[in-house]
Amino acid sequence: QVQLVESGGGLAQAGDSLRLSCAASGRTFNNYAMGWFRQPPGKEREFVASIKYNGQRTSYADSVKGRFTISRDNARNTAYLQMNGLEPEDTAVYYCASDKIALRSNPSSRSSDFGYWGQGIQVTVAS
Repeated sequence: QVQLVESGGGLAQAGDSLRLSCAASGRTFNNYAMGWFRQPPGKEREFVASIKYNGQRTSYADSVKGRFTISRDNARNTAYLQMNGLEPEDTAVYYCASDKIALRSNPSSRSSDFGYWGQGIQVTVAS
């Protein structure tokens, strides 16, 4: 059974940094791309970032490029989202997700390509 558990969220001030972690279990972590998505209050879930199974390629939403960095530690079965320069618009529930397909050549930005999801973690950025 695949499990994804997010941690590291909370309340931040505009301009602050937070790092989210996603601990994975139940499958061979280093065979699958990982992604981060978020759902702002009253809005639909949106793509944030994704990383190839081997960490050699990443993809970002335009809204977070240059501020957020996705990474992974395959030895620890953990993915990360480093969030710098936080803005009130980053307020959302953040979800990590694991790809449906092993060894995908490019990390996807489509939620439908991710088959396993964490429970979500709240990030609130005050102005």
